Amino acid sequence: MRLFTAIDISDDSRASLVELLRQLAAVAPFQWSPPDNLHITTKFIGRWPDENYEALRTALAEMAKPGAVEIAIGGLGWYPNPHSPRILFAGVQAGEDLAALHRQTDAACALIGIPAEVKPFHPHLTLARIKSPDGLQAVRKHIAQLPSREFGRFTAGSFHLYESVTRPGGSEYHKLEEFPLL
Repeated sequence: MRLFTAIDISDDSRASLVELLRQLAAVAPFQWSPPDNLHITTKFIGRWPDENYEALRTALAEMAKPGAVEIAIGGLGWYPNPHSPRILFAGVQAGEDLAALHRQTDAACALIGIPAEVKPFHPHLTLARIKSPDGLQAVRKHIAQLPSREFGRFTAGSFHLYESVTRPGGSEYHKLEEFPLL
């Protein structure tokens, strides 16, 4: 199994981002994220043996409850940089609560042998993967003309354990478990 933990975004935020994706997909042949795949990753677990699934589920269920997380989705950016981007993303602002959830999830996973994160936590929503610069200028122009780059605010009361399944057209994400934050 290939696993990760994530927070789902609100229906309103998803609808705003879906409209943006619809507009941008018309001007560039990027690999656009399917609307159902939009989420905020809190911990990438990677390959995990099926026979150890229950230990992972228990570790996540027994984490201290950090409380609800206030999240705002806004701003657009390019990774690793705007000059030679591979990813177009929407920013996530959530303050210390989301960072605390990331640290707690990382620590719970480390207790059962999942390596701790070494890179800093930068929450975001991946909107597109960019294989070629074709259409990049058109996307930049469209983004510059947007009336707003704010895509909603919501309160997350839970996070989920997902399985990522690779298919010929891209990855599919399947929700396996839900864990309350309260």
